[in-house]
Amino acid sequence: MRRFVIGQAKNLIDQSRRRQLHHHKNLSFVSLIPPFSAPSDSSSRHLSSSSSSDMSASDSSSSLPVTLDTINPKVIKCEYAVRGEIVNIAQKLQEDLKTNKDAYPFDEIIYCNIGNPQSLGQQPITFFREVLALCSYTALLDESATHGLFSSDSIERAWKILDQIPGRATGAYSHSQGIKGLRDAIADGIEARDGFPADPNDIFMTDGASPGVHMMMQLLITSEKDGILCPIPQYPLYSASIALHGGTLVPYYLDEASGWGLEISELKKQLEDARSKGITVRALAVINPGNPTGQVLSEENQRDVVNFCKQEGLVLLADEVYQENIYVPDKKFHSFKKVARSMGYGEKDLALVSFQSVSKGYYGECGKRGGYMEVTGFTSDVREQIYKMASVNLCSNISGQILSSLIMSPPKPGDDSYESYIAEKDGILSSLARRAKTLEEALNKLEGVTCNRAEGAMYLFPCLHLPQKAIAAAEAEKTAPDNFYCKRLLKATGIVVVPGSGFRQVPGTWHFRCTILPQEDKIPAIVDRLTAFHQSFMDEFRD
Repeated sequence: MRRFVIGQAKNLIDQSRRRQLHHHKNLSFVSLIPPFSAPSDSSSRHLSSSSSSDMSASDSSSSLPVTLDTINPKVIKCEYAVRGEIVNIAQKLQEDLKTNKDAYPFDEIIYCNIGNPQSLGQQPITFFREVLALCSYTALLDESATHGLFSSDSIERAWKILDQIPGRATGAYSHSQGIKGLRDAIADGIEARDGFPADPNDIFMTDGASPGVHMMMQLLITSEKDGILCPIPQYPLYSASIALHGGTLVPYYLDEASGWGLEISELKKQLEDARSKGITVRALAVINPGNPTGQVLSEENQRDVVNFCKQEGLVLLADEVYQENIYVPDKKFHSFKKVARSMGYGEKDLALVSFQSVSKGYYGECGKRGGYMEVTGFTSDVREQIYKMASVNLCSNISGQILSSLIMSPPKPGDDSYESYIAEKDGILSSLARRAKTLEEALNKLEGVTCNRAEGAMYLFPCLHLPQKAIAAAEAEKTAPDNFYCKRLLKATGIVVVPGSGFRQVPGTWHFRCTILPQEDKIPAIVDRLTAFHQSFMDEFRD
């Protein structure tokens, strides 16, 4: 067991700084500029156009060259409810709480709107952060004290990674697809997971999964006559990216009554309907485990999906970022690539793109913006075009690339960090499972609320059976009933959830998405607040 001694760490850093100052004593230094503090809602993903409602009348009639009338209409059409109106209200409340605590019946805002684990207290995995630290500040590797501060395998892994980077420069651009040695490690991890070979040349490193999804939409969509089959409810990234690239979202509805089941008959129905309207359906997007619905597909169901894509000539876009987040013993994650290969389908049989991210799982490194997509079943000339698109972005960030390789190649039995790594991983996942179960049971006890079990991912998506008076009150405010409910919930409790209408849903049904991410000791208070609010809401609007 190693000990982290604060004094040693400080001395080590001070020594290194003194050496650097001595080395550069003939250079002049400019004064440091205080770092810019970005707003907590900053994101590379696109915000809901509802944020434009804050624009004043004078702004909208400005003589400036850029107005809502002159910008790309596809941007206005794009919506991203996860960081939309409810979150904007929450952030204003959070600011007001700093000076007007007594004005509210709660003392903090609890963000249950987005899968952002570390913002809610989840700790990063020690091994991953040690390797990142050593790779980012290589001077530590030359210090003898480092061996008392870092595990031996993190030091060894850092050297291995640095040796794969030209000049050991983590601040330099990399190959457009990502550092070759890191792609090798990811390919090995995929092969170990699936039992089938993986080619590092099929790996494209990305700043999280979202840029990979955007890249594929940009590749596949040529006009509004090109459609993408997407699950409803869906993660708004898909509707937003399809809108931005000018395509058409072709919905297929998941069956809530059967635990958000994916029915092939529904896929066929929606495909035929789209084709009858002159839409060329290019791809099928599947999110497994599901977001916002939390279901885990059975292997048999996945086989049906693979056959459907093969028969209909569709690209299969497999969003598999929650592959580590499985909470029930009767379900397991199987990658679509593994399923396809086990069925005998190879490179020439099925076009398949799989997305993975460092933001989810048990690691939750959202801010590091790391991920990759594995692209298989595309001709060499199309692959060249994908590579060109990756090259336009130069490369994904190096810290994210390193993390992507680490999550697919974590410590192994016998490594110095293995026992602590397993303890951290299992502790996070088992706690998430308990939180999911507690919230699921609490929601199902509420009057007029039904909630399927959370088999995986990080969310619950309960159905609200609202009284007609509540629906009428929402209509009077010109908002969706679930949005009306979520705003009332926020202002009464400080709990932030996302209306189901932001994810799309079966017409006439109302839901909200709630993460399971608040720390376990906060869950009872969330349950108490939600229960009290819901009872009061139902009493107020009871028919």
